Formats: sequence, structure tokens, C-alpha cells
Amino acid sequence: MSATNLFNRGEIVELEIVDYAFGGRGIAKIPTEDGNFIVFVDNSFPGQTVSAKITTKRKKHAEANLIDVIKRSEFETETQFQEISGGPYVRIPLSIQGKYKQKSTLETFSRLAGIKDIDSVFDSFIESPQAYFYRNKMEYSFSSIEHVPETGEELDEAFALGFKRRGTWWKVENLKKPSGLFDEQWETFLTRIQDYLKNTNLPAWHPPKKTGFYRHIVVRKSFYQNQLLINLVTSSEGLENFDRESFVSFILNGMGDRIAGIQHTINDNVADRAKIENGDNKLLYGKPVVTEKLVDLSFEISMESFFQTNPACAELLYNKALEYVFEEEIKSDKVVLDLFCGTGTIGQILAKRSNGIKVIGVDIVPEAIEDAKRNAQVNQLKGLEFFAADVGKFLKEKPELNGKIASIILDPPRAGIAPKTLQKVIDLGAENIVYISCNPSTQARDTDTLVQAGYELLKFSLADQFPHTGHIESIAKFKKTTT
Repeated sequence: MSATNLFNRGEIVELEIVDYAFGGRGIAKIPTEDGNFIVFVDNSFPGQTVSAKITTKRKKHAEANLIDVIKRSEFETETQFQEISGGPYVRIPLSIQGKYKQKSTLETFSRLAGIKDIDSVFDSFIESPQAYFYRNKMEYSFSSIEHVPETGEELDEAFALGFKRRGTWWKVENLKKPSGLFDEQWETFLTRIQDYLKNTNLPAWHPPKKTGFYRHIVVRKSFYQNQLLINLVTSSEGLENFDRESFVSFILNGMGDRIAGIQHTINDNVADRAKIENGDNKLLYGKPVVTEKLVDLSFEISMESFFQTNPACAELLYNKALEYVFEEEIKSDKVVLDLFCGTGTIGQILAKRSNGIKVIGVDIVPEAIEDAKRNAQVNQLKGLEFFAADVGKFLKEKPELNGKIASIILDPPRAGIAPKTLQKVIDLGAENIVYISCNPSTQARDTDTLVQAGYELLKFSLADQFPHTGHIESIAKFKKTTT
């Protein structure tokens, strides 16, 4: 059979997964007269037989979304947890996950960055200290359209609370037992919350019709305090019939002193991709923040704050990044730039460990910078400055920094660094750059640019911050070799 006759966009096919590609994509190989035709299936794993929907068709490959696992891989074991779309590998031992993640990431990074001997610079694979219950934030969805995994049925006029069915935006699978990713006590209690809210006779949100009352529950956890912030997100449709005091009492009776605060957000934005926490927010109980600790530093975190999802592993990742920073001498008249700094976590750890080194943090999100400034005061740190600005514009407006920068720490979003901004970073002439990435493929692209600009990749490490998913983070150390 010719590859041109294989599959059509939208077709549902059965595939045997024989290999694993970067980013959590299983590989199926279909023999044709032109050689193997490759199909990449998101969130699948070698050894599985899966049902998948073709989303993209090319000359030599196709891409598909996983629908169901028909036959389990030999690597998979029984689990006490409920499988959810956000944790597709929960049945696979962490050591095996790590093996495939490391191999696929190094191969992809080497190819995209043009680094032929990646093993010569590979430093370490950092495992998550916690295999389960490691997340510090989770979002649960309501829907009046329920998907029943056991039968494949779709029930309308239901009251579902849990996670979106894989590949859909309109139907939800009830979370009946812990997922293994977030707080076990909370997820055990969630079924009781579902029953309580269903009995208020206010409807769950109906995504296609864009009507209903209950929309989301967002939960933020502090591992240090062992407490939770709860945010119930609803529409205003039927608000007069919602008893906030009764809801608070129910949560407190069930979870006790583990609850740090309870909020209620009214969000009438019907756009599916709108930020769910936007809207009119009211604190119903307790405080609007929790406190987390990293490397003996305290960080106040609100429901909206960006903070590393896996704090225990983030601490190891930051330790590795700072190890790379401190391998080079930093003179007292020099500055360390922390670009895309978010709430300034790594900059504050750096300031605490250094002896009077000046650290400048820059991020485009004003709220994150306000959090950074407040937390620096709480931690009584000096020598820190934070600026709310676009990184590229900031570098252009600060020519006085030229020649004064010892090291630059980069921690950009998943899309990587805009080419013009990366060129401005290069133009600063820093001797050392430590680049943290939540997407090694875009980091590889930027690595190629840095190498062409006279930087050498000295060390490269991986951190498994998201067990049971295809995600992996990386840390790269660069040193300037030409002027």
C-alpha cells in the first residue's frame, strides 16, 4: 500500500505503539511500499494498542490524538488511582518514564541544536522527589454533559465534576477517586462536594449552550503549611439561590484546619479559553494566600500567582541552575540578570546564597513583580531589584548594563525567547548564561543561535517536574568563547 492511501484527517484508527518521541508522543509505524509511515499519537506509550483520531496528515507521517488504550503496555501495572487525561502514564513506573523521557529529549535537543555529541555535555537527570501527589495546584471542571469511561456513554442533563474527557472541551469525567497527582485527602473529599453542590439544585455549566451555574473549582496547596486555598468559580445565573455560608460550612466541616481560605469568583465570560479565575472575586473565609518554602525562603502565593507546580522538584532544579551560576567567579562590581523571573524565586535564592551580589529580575507581568518585591521584603533580602517590563525593551533601555553582567539567568515561557530579544541578550556580552526551560525543543532552537553567536554549551541537565506526563524541563549552561 502507498502512504498516500493511508488515513484521512478525522479518521479513527487502531494503532500499535512501538516507540516514544519527545513530548509524550507514542510512535506507530505502518509498513508501505515507500517505507514506514509514522503516526505520532499524543500521550501514548510503547507496547500499547490504541484508538486514535488522525488530526494531521503529511507525506511521510501523521499526527493523532489518543482516544482510548485498547491494550495495555507490558510496562504498565495496576494502579489505585483514577486515570485522567492530565496523567496518562500513571500506570508506568517512574524509572521507565524517566528512561524514555531522557532518551527522546536528548535526541531531539541534539538534532535541533546541532550538538552532535550531546552525551559529552549531559550532566544529570533530576527525578521528582515525590512520584505522586506532587502538584500544588489543580483545576476541576463542572459540566452538565458527563462522559462515562466504563461504557463510553455521553449523558446530558448530568452534574459532572472532575476533568475534561481527553480531546474534548464539552464533557467531563467524574473524579471518583484520587488521580495520584494532587492532594489525596482533597480528591477523596471531592465526591462529597459534588453531591452537596448537586443537591443545591443549581445546574452545572453546559459548555455548548453556555448556560448553567457551577463552572470550576480551583485549588492551590502549600506543602509547607499543609493547607489549601479553594476558589469556586460560577456564573451569576441563579446566584441569588446560592448559599455561600452553607458552602463554606460544608467545606470546613469536611476538611477542617487544612483550609487556609475559600473564595468565590463570578465569571460570566463564555469564551472557552478565557482565564477561569477572572471575574468578581470575594473572599468568603480565611486568607487569600498561602505560604510555601523553598530553600528556607518564604513565598506568599495567591490563587493567581505563578509558582512552580512541583515545589520539591523545583528546589532541585534551582539548586542545579545555581550550581552552574556559582561555578564561575562573580565579582562584587558585577550584576546577575534574572530574565523572565516570574515571582523572582531563583533570584531570591541566589541573593540569599551569594555574598552581596546584585541581582536584577525582569518580567512582563506586573502582578508577578509585585509578588517578587513583597516576598523579598518578607525574606529580608538585600541587593535585589525587580522591574515589570518587557525583557527586550528593558535591555534596550539599560545600555549601562553592558560590560557589568557576570551571568544571565533565562527562564522564558514555553515558546522560548523571541529572536530579537535573544539578540539583545547576546549583545549584552555576558560571560555566562544559565538557561532554564519548560520546553527543551525551543531551548534547542535558542541554543543553536547562542552557539552561532560565540557561546559554547558546557552542561545540560533534565528535571522531571511532571511525573506521569510527557513534560520535561531542562537546564543549560553556556559560556562565551568569542568576542
